[in-house]
Amino acid sequence: MFTIKPSTLTLLLFTTLLILSVLSLFVGVIDIRPAALLTGDTELLEIFLISRLPRLLAILCTGVGMSVAGLIMQQLCMNKFVSPTTGATISSAQLGILFALLFLPNSTLWGRALFAFGAAVLGTWIFVWFIQRIQFKDVIMVPLVGIMFGNVIGGLTNYLAYKYEMTQALSSWLVGHFSLVLRGRYEIVYLTVPLVILAFVFANHFNIVGLGKDFSRNLGIPHNLVLFMGLSIAAMITASIVVVVGSISYVGLIVPNVVAMFKGDRIRGTLADTALFGALFVLVCDIVGRTVIAPYELPIELVVGVLGSVLFIALLLYRLKNGRRSVPIPRSGLSGCGVSMKLEGGGES
Repeated sequence: MFTIKPSTLTLLLFTTLLILSVLSLFVGVIDIRPAALLTGDTELLEIFLISRLPRLLAILCTGVGMSVAGLIMQQLCMNKFVSPTTGATISSAQLGILFALLFLPNSTLWGRALFAFGAAVLGTWIFVWFIQRIQFKDVIMVPLVGIMFGNVIGGLTNYLAYKYEMTQALSSWLVGHFSLVLRGRYEIVYLTVPLVILAFVFANHFNIVGLGKDFSRNLGIPHNLVLFMGLSIAAMITASIVVVVGSISYVGLIVPNVVAMFKGDRIRGTLADTALFGALFVLVCDIVGRTVIAPYELPIELVVGVLGSVLFIALLLYRLKNGRRSVPIPRSGLSGCGVSMKLEGGGES
């Protein structure tokens, strides 16, 4: 079993992300080279500023946002298989967008985002309320309930879309893709930045609440208030991404679990690495989608689904074989991916 220093892991993720980010700016149907931009080619410069750069920023915000939202939900729900996908957050946001299209057909992107925010927060809270009322002994039952709840919301969304002939209008938000990300149509995704910063500020509170209601009350932390705030942050991050990009699965489920295998379960200790690895994962999937059948492009949802499924199966097999043990690294304090978070031996990271 190999070991790796936490600072080295963070630096490696950042360096790889930086290199691939620069590379992705010059990957696409139209061949753009750095020399052409430096010579002042107006047409290529406009394409670079209107399409390539906004697309990269949207990819980074999507990867950071979805992975951090998944990390928050997993910590607060005390279950490592909860995510915006398995917690019905994405399905709820899509239903909110449909309501915006039905009741305010001429609404702007910001108007649709408000509907998505409200529906995502409400749907996430209903899911959490339900799993709190029914205590499941098996860790897998919680995401299964979330998937079924999400399918119910998705079925309602499809029914209303068919009934009111909104299927074509809604299709852009059912499958995630970055092909329509242009300057002036993606800025809502910037909301993930202050929300992620807010999550980092209250990281210790989320960590304490994840240890249980009695534990948090003994430390003077308002359990329900912090729980509501954390889930609302995760839901708003997810909704802002769905409004711009559409549905992207697995990111919020896979990324926090992979990072936790190396750095434990403390949010403050893993938040930066989770954000970096999430952005890197989405960026790699986008580059693969743009190059595998060039000059055509695969939707990011398809590529993330394929790669995410492989990683998810590998993660399940690892958990079945090793249980709660994580990959050992120096100064690791918390580990485990069970139904609840438990402190294990070792110092704090």
